Order: sequence, then structure tokens, then C-alpha cells
Amino acid sequence: MLETPHAIIGASLATKIPNPLISLPLALGSHFVLDKIPHWNPHLNTETKRYGKVTKKTTAIVALDISFAFVSSLFIASRATSERQFVIIMLGAFLGILPDLVEGPYFFLNWKSKLVERWIRFQKSIQVDTSLIPGLLTQLVTIVVSLLWIYF
Repeated sequence: MLETPHAIIGASLATKIPNPLISLPLALGSHFVLDKIPHWNPHLNTETKRYGKVTKKTTAIVALDISFAFVSSLFIASRATSERQFVIIMLGAFLGILPDLVEGPYFFLNWKSKLVERWIRFQKSIQVDTSLIPGLLTQLVTIVVSLLWIYF
């Protein structure tokens, strides 16, 4: 799944469940639940195996997605009533994407590690991929439902 839905769900959980001892572990766990929803995302591992690196097009998609995830998280956190709540919401968003972020240096900086390779295999084993249009639609619905949960 793209990072934006992961971040928005993590931020949503931290917004609606103010106790960080509950919301932050849920934000992290939500990542794995969301990966079970059929979705589309760039296949960094496939591209790396095929071309020896991630393509420029995919790098641009990832950069845009991470930027949108960050801006969306800031937008959600901006409704916080305290600095503490702002930090918790941003941490929720961060934990929602953390399982994917640990793969970044492997794919984009060529920092190879057996531990990260095992992590990538695990992540790949729980992914439910689908084609572009249905896969983006499920993510859009996830985002809309999350925002409706927060604001209504």
C-alpha cells in the first residue's frame, strides 16, 4: 500500500484514541492490517531485481507519496489542542509507515542487509496486490473513511 493511507490511518488512530499507550501500538499494527487489503503500489523489490535499482519513475512516485503522507499528517495534526497531542498524532502517522520506511535505505541507498531482506520477504508475504485502478480505489476509500472518522 502507498504510504499516504498508512500515515492517515495512523494519524486517525492517534486522533481518536488519545491514550498513546493504546493508539501508537495500534497505529503500528494498522500497517499490517492495511497491507491485507487489496491494493496497488510500486514494486521496489521487482524493479531492483530486474534493473539493479529502483526506476526514476518509481522514485518519483515514492517521493510524491511520502510528501503527500507528510502533508496529510501535518494537516490532521494541526487540529490538535495541545503540543503533546500534535506530537502523538505525528508519531501515529510515522508508526503507520515505519514498517515500509525501514526498507528505504535498502532500495534507495543500496544498503544491503540480510535482516532487511528477511523483513522484505515477510512484508511481501502479507501483501495483497491488485491492478492499478482497483488498487488505488481501495486506498482512496481507506483515506476517505479515515478522514470521515476524524472529522464527523
